[in-house]
Amino acid sequence: MTNTLHRYGAPETLKDDYIVFAMAARGINDQGSPEKLRRFTEIALRHGPINLGDATKGGIFRSSRLNPLAHWRRRKRLALDSIRTGVNAPTVVSAVFDTEEALVGFLADLKEADLGISINISGLTDRAAELAGKAGIVRHSVEYSLGFFGNLDRLPDRATLQLSTMCGHGMLSFGFARKMLDWVRTGRRSPEDCAEAMARFCSCGIFNTTRACRILRGG
Repeated sequence: MTNTLHRYGAPETLKDDYIVFAMAARGINDQGSPEKLRRFTEIALRHGPINLGDATKGGIFRSSRLNPLAHWRRRKRLALDSIRTGVNAPTVVSAVFDTEEALVGFLADLKEADLGISINISGLTDRAAELAGKAGIVRHSVEYSLGFFGNLDRLPDRATLQLSTMCGHGMLSFGFARKMLDWVRTGRRSPEDCAEAMARFCSCGIFNTTRACRILRGG
């Protein structure tokens, strides 16, 4: 099960959003897994990920205790390689890609590396299977999100849902997503600034800033 299954949006809005996870099973193949997970992130770096994450430490966009004025002026992100060097225990690491070409190249290199740990691709099911096939990988299993049930009238607007569900653990509130949409609409902040601000609340490092910028621009 992965929290990234709940990303909201029509298929055409998810065409630039692919997340790849690596994880070891406790008591089965977790011995020596930190080195394998570091290798995963090292391979990912060859293919230009837009975000990397360590589930126990966070992604390249991280929050910190600063006053509101400093929030927009600080150094925006960690170096991508800092995720690799920070893996020192069994965890879940992830890489986010915004092009299918980058994803296929990464998967092909992962297949060749044969790390011996579980690899999970999260994205459009048919496209993920097709792209994995191009890399010489046959899908082992598949999971689906069945969407929202209940009184759907209580849900926020489409753009807000698309942004907030990019943090599957619910750390990105509807209210904050709405504020970022308003700030871009009124010219108070750029889409890039707002996308990176939201990404800091996603402690797993699976927020897609490319997709966020497109949504913030009204695409």
